[in-house]
This record gives sequence, structure tokens and C-alpha cells, in this order.
Amino acid sequence: MRKVIAAINMSLDGFCDHTLMLPDDEIHQHYTDLLRESDTIVYGRITYQLMEYWRAFLTTSSGNKSSDEFAHVMNTIPKVVFSRTLKNLDWDSARLAKRTIVDELLALKQLPGKDILIGSPSLIVALTKSDLIDEYQICIHPVIAGNGLPLFNNINKKIQLTYLKTKTFAGGATILYYRPTLQ
Repeated sequence: MRKVIAAINMSLDGFCDHTLMLPDDEIHQHYTDLLRESDTIVYGRITYQLMEYWRAFLTTSSGNKSSDEFAHVMNTIPKVVFSRTLKNLDWDSARLAKRTIVDELLALKQLPGKDILIGSPSLIVALTKSDLIDEYQICIHPVIAGNGLPLFNNINKKIQLTYLKTKTFAGGATILYYRPTLQ
């Protein structure tokens, strides 16, 4: 069965805001590889619209090889988007979800394929509450945001995690890998 991976960037003080992070070539390569190892990414509207930024580099180079490679892989991976306000999407590799997040993920997990990535804080919380995250990959960047959207907002139960590994980048970011401990 496919694995559901919560993969997200976070400030040292626990806030999720991609605009605060300054990814270097090494981080772009890591996420390019992660996308290649997966075949679906699930977003909420806000993160989806933020990721549309990468579409511009399909026709015009960013001037950075790792960014352009990330843009190409981001363009091709199938995206499932949860939104109450968007009525249609014009990105060929994206579709609007028609079911609840839990029903959609349960259906996706039954399909053959590679891992499923969850890339939006609200969806990570919803799937954490439903015990549907198989692995957490939290990339902590060397920045203190001071405020913003906390990643695990509104989690009302203790969830024990098992440490899997750590990956450290030369620029100071660190990815912590965990899986929920079976209770």
C-alpha cells in the first residue's frame, strides 16, 4: 500500500511559511528527488496557489539549474487540490478533490503507485487527526519567523513518534524524519 508522507518546510520556531525560507540548490535537489519518488501531491488552495509560481519556469529559465529542474518535476507530478473557493484549475497536472480529505486519501492509498505527499499545514493536521500520516518529513530552516501559522495547530491528543533519521544541509536546514509509533 502507498505511503502518505507529510513533507513541509518550517521555521525554527514552528511556523509554516514558504516565503520565509531561502532554499538553496541542495534543498531544491532534495525536493526534486522526493517528488520523483512520489506520484501524487496533495495541497490546500493556499499552498497550491503558492506552488503555481513554478509554472513560469517551464517557458522561461530561472537562471538556476536546480530551480528549473524542480519546476519541471513540479509541473508533471499529479496534484490533488482541496478548496472551497476554486471552481476549476488550469494546471494540466492538477485536479480539484471531490471527496473529503479522509475519503480522498483512503481512495488514493488503494491505488497502485508510489508515495503520496501532503504539502499543506491544514491537510497535515486533518490527516494527523485521522491517523493517516505514515511518515513526517519536517524540514526546519535556520530562521525564526516570530509569528505565523503553527504546523500542528489544533491537535488535541498526544501522538508518539518514532525517529527514523535526520538529513542536514550545508545551508543549515535539517529534515527530521519520523513515523507514528504504533500504539
